[in-house]
Amino acid sequence: MRYSTSKKFEKQFSKLSISIRGMAIVRLKIFIEDPFEPILSNHPLKGGLSDCRSINITADIRAIYKVVQKDIAYFIAIGSHSILYK
Repeated sequence: MRYSTSKKFEKQFSKLSISIRGMAIVRLKIFIEDPFEPILSNHPLKGGLSDCRSINITADIRAIYKVVQKDIAYFIAIGSHSILYK
């Protein structure tokens, strides 16, 4: 799987703590190898984000993406569960 990121994702990513950014990089590397690796808890979203999926970065931090082609994901947001799903 390949991926790209939105400007919003990049801005949110830059505001994360260094340790969380490190965890996100590790999880994105796992995502490239196997998007459905159980540690990612990859799952579809509901409601206004029903065309998106989410992976876990930590217990509270999520990364939201859309599948734009069979093997390409577009990450649109990253942040805490409470902020992303308001």
